[in-house]
Amino acid sequence: MIIPGLVSVTFRERSAIEIIELSSECGLKAIEWSENAHVRPGDVDGAHNLYVRTIDAGMEIAAYGSYFRLLANQHPAEVFRESLIAAKALHAPLIRIWAGALPSSAATNDDYTRIALEANHVAEMAGAEGIKVALEWHRGTLTDTNESAMRLLEEADHANLYCLWQPTPELSVKERCEGLHELAARKKLLNLHAYYWEGDLRRPFSEGIHEWSQYLAQMDTREDRYLLMEFVMDNTVEQLKQDVAALHKLLT
Repeated sequence: MIIPGLVSVTFRERSAIEIIELSSECGLKAIEWSENAHVRPGDVDGAHNLYVRTIDAGMEIAAYGSYFRLLANQHPAEVFRESLIAAKALHAPLIRIWAGALPSSAATNDDYTRIALEANHVAEMAGAEGIKVALEWHRGTLTDTNESAMRLLEEADHANLYCLWQPTPELSVKERCEGLHELAARKKLLNLHAYYWEGDLRRPFSEGIHEWSQYLAQMDTREDRYLLMEFVMDNTVEQLKQDVAALHKLLT
């Protein structure tokens, strides 16, 4: 089942309580809590309190949206452990991370090897706590093309390493569908971030329903995963409400 929710960094200037109230008012069911906006790394008390407030409001924890970037830290295990501590206190089922700081076009074989090794290590750390790790499908990283993302997954070769998908502008709709289909077939697809852009311009989600219908057709919608709203045009609450209404229409 596809469960609709929100990425909290969408409204980074609003408090966590406001995010919960807004999500509930819109009829959303889950929240990905973002590390650099609402849940700081290592903050056990803050993360646990937010978990309680989220659950008490009838919402689910979709993920912990960390900003841990592979191959970007001198002591990666120590940095990731702080994110893992917060994610565990938040009862998050997965941690979102980034696949390095290089686009695939500039990456060498050694870059792939080193990033895969680090991905394998953090996936092992999270797995020991019962938490999945998901590489965000993102420009400027090794998940910026279908081929590069699949190569990284294969080189890391870890059962606890997955992908979080979103429609990056550099890929055509056809390429996006192909990547989604392959991730779903490999059982490596977890959550999706939902928005609609024309190039780099944010547009109402309702204008992208035709595309999103194609994306959802690439996966078994009976499988449980979260579809999380992000990148709302003009960052307004009114636009979010319109986008969520379109999302509900898509899902029904």
